[in-house]
Formats: sequence, structure tokens, C-alpha cells
Amino acid sequence: MRLMIFGLTVTSSWGNGHATLWRSLCRALSRGGHEVIFLERDVPYYASHRDLQNATDYEIVLYEDWEKIEPRARELLNGVDAAMVTSYCPDAITAAQATLESNVPLRVFYDLDAPVTLERLRENGSVDYIPSYGLGPFDLVLSYAGGRVLEELRVRLGARRVAPLYGSVDPEMHRPVEYTPRYDSDLSYLGTYAVDRQAALTRLFIEPARRSPSKRFVIGGAQYPYDFPWAENIWFMRHLPPSEHPAFYCSSRLTLSVTRAPMVAMGYCPSGRLFEAAACETPLVSDWWEGLGDFFEPGREILVASTASEVMDALAMPREDLRRIGNAARERVLGEHTADHRSQELIRLLEASA
Repeated sequence: MRLMIFGLTVTSSWGNGHATLWRSLCRALSRGGHEVIFLERDVPYYASHRDLQNATDYEIVLYEDWEKIEPRARELLNGVDAAMVTSYCPDAITAAQATLESNVPLRVFYDLDAPVTLERLRENGSVDYIPSYGLGPFDLVLSYAGGRVLEELRVRLGARRVAPLYGSVDPEMHRPVEYTPRYDSDLSYLGTYAVDRQAALTRLFIEPARRSPSKRFVIGGAQYPYDFPWAENIWFMRHLPPSEHPAFYCSSRLTLSVTRAPMVAMGYCPSGRLFEAAACETPLVSDWWEGLGDFFEPGREILVASTASEVMDALAMPREDLRRIGNAARERVLGEHTADHRSQELIRLLEASA
């Protein structure tokens, strides 16, 4: 199958969760014998933080603006089996129009941010990457989140055929590696700053750090403001490229996952960071959201905390107990949540929609 994707970015992991997912998924599709063309607008803030220049197993097309790429995009559309428009693509509206006007057999929309999309739709009445006519004309609508989100995409945006396509991990990239002293931590957190995550991050990371001045806490990520409530025992690693993620995780006694508020509200939206850390055999503590148990078994494969005291209890667990949790989580991920699993799911969904 030949697949064409209009995406946010695959070349820069700075400040977004899309790039790492696309890299692993595109590689997995290629291993399965499929061809992928990824179109990305070459915007300055990703160009200045680009950590992927080219790919050998799929094609990346960078373009300056839609007017310049449109003739080629329309030509490519007539030679592929499926075309996919995605959330936060800066040219999603015009790409959707071109896709729907083409002769491509399968027209797909993939919302990697569906809970955020639906929240903004409630607040503003429109979303800048969703066509004004909704998602009804697409043959298939995929969502990074499952559960209630799927029904809302049908009812509020007119999607006819909806299915979840959750995050995943490339176990060749995310795997146990040697401890790296500069990333050493009792508790780590890796993620881009988000206002709607801050209350939970304060409760589950900042407060435990304040209560444990002798322990080392490390944050890695982008877009953190100057007025972030730092403590003396919190170290900050500005944006880490994906190649550094395994060393970051494997140098942590325990790592924290905090979910964005709209995703907590809707449920069934596992962060890619969960799968990455688990693949590195790093024990995880996470906030709770509906559906979490469908991906990891609480208490055996993941720890769940809602208060600073519960995080403190997790940090006090014997290292051997934490190691068992990390081992079990890695086994679960390798058995169900790799990029190869997701690529096979995607192809099955596409074939069923043909």
C-alpha cells in the first residue's frame, strides 16, 4: 500500500509528541512492505530544532507554503492508495480539500489530539485544522484516544467510520541502556510544558521534590516558563532529542507520567511517553485516567498516584519491587504496543474501509 500523510512534523521532536510517533510508525510500515510519503510544512521553529534531516525507509517532502506544493501534492494524491490529513497540520484545511477532490481510493483523517480538539470545539465552535463541514466526507477517521471520544467524533463532527489508533513505541530505539550520570534522578519527568498539565505536575512532582530535599528530581522538555516553580533539588534538561530518551529513562529510579487535562477528562488516551519509558524497563508512576488499566495493570505494571504522598510512597518502595514493575511493563509493551503492532492495525483498518 502507498500512503500519503499531511502532518504537523516528522523532522523535529521539539515541543510536540507527533514526530517520534510518526518516525516509528513510518519505519514499521516500511518494514511491512508499504510506501509512505510524509508532507511537512517547513516552519522556522521546527527547522531550528530539527533532529531528523532525512529518512531512508520513507519519503519526507518539506515545503515552504501550500501554493508552491499544491500542484505536486495533487499529483501525488492520484498515485497513492490512501491519503491521511492529521490534526495540527498547518495546512489541514486545504490538504483536506485537495484530498477529497482527488481520486485517491481512501481518504483518512487522523486526530492525534482528539480530546483537545473536542474541548476547543466546545469552547470556540471551530478548530483551525478541522474543515467547517466536519469529518463526514472522510472514509475513515482515526483517533489517538478511544472511549467516549469516538462517539463524540461521530455526533459532533459527523465521522462515519471511527476507530482508535493509539500511540506506540519503537523497541529498537527505546530499550534498556546504560546509566548516564547527568540524567541521574530519583524521580524524572519528560514532557513539553502545558498549562493544563501544571496542576497535576505541581501535585505529583514539585510537591514531592519540596518534601524530599535530599533526593534528585529531573525534568526534561521544552517551553518551560521562567516563572515555573523550581526547587533547589530539581534539575532541568532543556529539550532532549529522542535518541537521548532511553538514557534519560534508564538513569531514573522512577519516572512520572502526567496527562493533559482534556485527555484525563475523556480517558483512553495513553501518552506515548508511557510506552517509551516502559520499553526502557523504567518503572512508571502515572496519574489516573479512565482506561489506564486497558494498557497497563496498576500495581503490577504501573503505579498510580493522585497525591504527593502516594508519589512519596512509590519512591520509598524497595528497588527490587520497582524493578519487577519495570520488567512487567516492558513485557506488556513488547507484546501489545510496538510500532509494528500499530502499523498492522492501521493497514487492517484501511483495508476494511476500502
